[in-house]
Amino acid sequence: MEKMEYRAIIKFLHLKGNTSTQVKAELDAVYGDSVPSFATVKKWVAEFKRGRTSLADDERWGRPTTATTTDNIEEIHQMIMDNRRIKIREIAETVGISKERVCHILTEELGMRKLTARWVPRLLTLDQKFE
Repeated sequence: MEKMEYRAIIKFLHLKGNTSTQVKAELDAVYGDSVPSFATVKKWVAEFKRGRTSLADDERWGRPTTATTTDNIEEIHQMIMDNRRIKIREIAETVGISKERVCHILTEELGMRKLTARWVPRLLTLDQKFE
């Protein structure tokens, strides 16, 4: 079950007049081990007591992740296909994102790894790797 569904049930049980302990006990009885912890239930009951109506998470501080976009992935992929010996630093400077994001895009998004100073897809055969 998803977080929002648990929060809806917690809100419903709180509005019925149950305490945090009673809400947690009822969740445990119905859903077993997959329920949120008592601290989470207690936190949400307190939020609903203060008048909160929304079940969604609040906005978080910090910078949103905007570097891993499809445009950046395609641009990095094209740069690698044009020059397999390109350095991560050069890619980061050209695209304008951090070296860590470039590494993430190369390894996780494009499934590549460094092999003898060249970026190659992981699933190539030995003959294809040495071409």
